[in-house]
Amino acid sequence: MLFNSIEFAIFLPIVFLLYWFVFQKNLKLQNFFIVVVSYIFYGWWDWRFLFLIAFTSACSFGAGLLIDKYKETPGKAKAVNVVNIVLNLLILGVFKYYDFFVTSFADAFLGGKTDGLLLKVILPVGISFYTFQALSYSIDVYRGKLEPTRDIVQFFAFVSFFPQLVAGPIERATNLLPQFGAARTFKYEEGVDGLRQILWGLFKKMVVADNCAVYVDQVFSTYQTQSGSTLLLAAIFFAFQIYGDFSGYSDIAIGTSKLFGIKLMRNFNVPYFSRDIAEFWRRWHISLTTWFRDYVYIPLGGSRCSKAKIIRNTFVIFLLSGFWHGANWTFIAWGAYHALLFLPLILMGKNRKYRNTVAEGRLFPSLKELGQMLLTFFLVTIGWIIFRAENIGQAWTYVSRICDSSLFTMPFLYVGTKKAVLFILLMLVVEWLFKDKRFAWDFAGMPKWVSIVASYLMILVILEFSAHSQSFIYFQF
Repeated sequence: MLFNSIEFAIFLPIVFLLYWFVFQKNLKLQNFFIVVVSYIFYGWWDWRFLFLIAFTSACSFGAGLLIDKYKETPGKAKAVNVVNIVLNLLILGVFKYYDFFVTSFADAFLGGKTDGLLLKVILPVGISFYTFQALSYSIDVYRGKLEPTRDIVQFFAFVSFFPQLVAGPIERATNLLPQFGAARTFKYEEGVDGLRQILWGLFKKMVVADNCAVYVDQVFSTYQTQSGSTLLLAAIFFAFQIYGDFSGYSDIAIGTSKLFGIKLMRNFNVPYFSRDIAEFWRRWHISLTTWFRDYVYIPLGGSRCSKAKIIRNTFVIFLLSGFWHGANWTFIAWGAYHALLFLPLILMGKNRKYRNTVAEGRLFPSLKELGQMLLTFFLVTIGWIIFRAENIGQAWTYVSRICDSSLFTMPFLYVGTKKAVLFILLMLVVEWLFKDKRFAWDFAGMPKWVSIVASYLMILVILEFSAHSQSFIYFQF
């Protein structure tokens, strides 16, 4: 079920009313209701894959109990944790990567022949997200950071909670699971705050991302015949498309969760206002970045080792992050590209330099800050070309064509291009003005009438300028 669909517009208020007015008095019943509606939400796409998410949940739940049972015998506890990790990653691998590995092997050694070898299975929506979320539980139980729950309904609610089920944020069990074990009360201000964040997320998705997608799709499908300036403009549009699409989803998910008394982590923090690539990755898809940091980077030694090992660890997490996004060499190349961008910062010891918000407390950035942000955005945009391309050859040709003399011509503008530029600028202005807030439509502390007027204007903009409804990009991951 899509957040930007009529079905969800009907689904959400019904679930909200039942959650607070029918099931509030009994916590276990309320959690069971969350599981049921979450499975309806997910099964709306394809009910057959409900068995997969249930199996993943059951494995990690059982692993947590067994790890606790064998805590006095570390070898057995470790074995249970490893088996659960391998089993979950094996399921993910079969559905997401099996055909990729077979095709790559066939191209290298069998002349490209894959007759009878491919599974050709449908990739379950959100499998990478809920698999990593479930794994965080068993790993944290094994590390002693979390007591295992013996309430299976509570655990299933944690894994399947519908707002963030299919595209995150990837929540940690240490944050989300205890919230299903405590009684929740509805807070009016929190609910209004959630609605504002939903509204901002819908604007970024339906107005910014979907309008950019019209231009991006047309140019990328005919990139061989387009000028360098047109290709560059399409790449910039894709940078805002994927940001509006993915961060918009996260805003809707976080805002929706607030309606149910649940707090999710922030997943995006104005990443295009970053002054270097390290800061960008502290602000982009924060839940995944920190997941790899805590469960891969730090166990490998993190930054408390030699420069050579720090570089190795950095390449490992970026390559894994790229591969997490999909079974295509373009994603691996995209991860390697960002690791290479990280390399100079590591060598100079400047990868932790910018940890505050740019121009904090100031309306305008300095010329140096502006230059840093533009350079970082340009480097990230080149990476998005690799990410968006169907294969490495297309990415290379696309970038090569940008670099020819046609770059200095006027780009071709399709119908609606100027309108998309206007929406991008509007989004950037709002996010800059609210950059020190929790999200870019946060009117906390301002007069109530400002929030009401701004929200009504935003509703009118969404209703008037929404492009043709499209699925969220990150559903494919």
